[in-house]
Amino acid sequence: MATYKNFYTRQGLWTLFLMCALPLHIWTIILGFRDFDWIAARTNSWDAVGVVSYGLLFALFESVVVFGAIALVGFLLPAKWDEKRRVAILSLLMIVLSLWSMFNQAYFLNEWVTPEWLANLVMATGRPLVALYALAFGFDLASVALPVYFTLRSDKFLNGVQEGIERLSLLMLLYFVFDAAAIINIILRNL
Repeated sequence: MATYKNFYTRQGLWTLFLMCALPLHIWTIILGFRDFDWIAARTNSWDAVGVVSYGLLFALFESVVVFGAIALVGFLLPAKWDEKRRVAILSLLMIVLSLWSMFNQAYFLNEWVTPEWLANLVMATGRPLVALYALAFGFDLASVALPVYFTLRSDKFLNGVQEGIERLSLLMLLYFVFDAAAIINIILRNL
């Protein structure tokens, strides 16, 4: 019977947590900088810092929840895969899904319009909604399946992913400093 120790080590779980937290924090900081000016103009800069602090605290909480879900998904992966592949695949899955989510949110926040050629393409099918869903599903499937395939088949690709994860982990540790500052800011604001 396989136990969780066959799937993850402490280092593997920590790395997976960092990779789950990274895209959430990056997006929170991007949105915080995007909103900082108008919040500061509406009230003052200290309130804008407070809003960003609350966003970072929420991102930290969200990171824990997402990490729990991704770690549980790891138990559905075959037990014969070593931990390095499992963590790499789950990290890639988290990053790809986060990028799609960021793109979706940026699409609506920036009020982008669908390119005319794409609108014409899906309208020409006669069933534009079905065509749009099929196109989106194809892109989503390819963006998830290709990294997983290359991670499983190529040790060189796996080593590149692991090297990238190590570098991004250092960046995430810096974001934890921002989280600590945000928590201190929230405590001071609420005293």
